[in-house]
Amino acid sequence: MNPLSEKELSALNDLLTGEELLIKKFQVLADNCTDTEIKSKFTEISNEHKEHFRSLYSQLS
Repeated sequence: MNPLSEKELSALNDLLTGEELLIKKFQVLADNCTDTEIKSKFTEISNEHKEHFRSLYSQLS
């Protein structure tokens, strides 16, 4: 695999930062939600963003 260019690394960094923010936001929403169905959905969305983060991060290795 060819090394990533500076522009690609910058874009990847921006995407990772965005995913990290979404993980935290949805986890906070889940932690503060009393409705179990909605809490479960927020947790599910947070976990999906964790997978996105992991997938993007794997591009660095």
